[in-house]
Amino acid sequence: MDQAPSAGMIATATAIHHVGMSVADIDNALAFWEGFLGVPARWRTVLDRPYLGKHVGYPGVRIKAAFIDLPGGNTLELLDYQVDGKEKQPEPTANPGNVHLCLSVGDAETAWKHAVACGARPIAPDGPVEIDGGPNIGAKAAYLRIHDGITLEFFQPPKRSAT
Repeated sequence: MDQAPSAGMIATATAIHHVGMSVADIDNALAFWEGFLGVPARWRTVLDRPYLGKHVGYPGVRIKAAFIDLPGGNTLELLDYQVDGKEKQPEPTANPGNVHLCLSVGDAETAWKHAVACGARPIAPDGPVEIDGGPNIGAKAAYLRIHDGITLEFFQPPKRSAT
């Protein structure tokens, strides 16, 4: 473990296992995700095993957790840390450390309207925008803010003409 990586080494990651989001209130976060995805959480629990404090850096921590299946076979992990002194992160996506979740959708406009109906706040008030350059020209995309100021993006791939 103390060895520096040698030239030519590559990461051994094989897939995304899950996406985790720290939330202020597990029930509020679930209200959005269950409503938006139309499926209940697969599992709700309180995580409090002894290893966890070492793993996340909060000895003795208790975390209210919920796991929701995302389209495509991945998992969204919602984590409500039961610790004092939690602070809300700044919302603007330009802040270093800000991360967003992007879901591929068949119809960005429909997904955008549904997310707004479930409580999301749009960034562009008129809905998804068309990408006008680069490799995704013709695609549509939209940023929205969901619970806890988290950014959710929708990406509708461009329609490609048959050649």
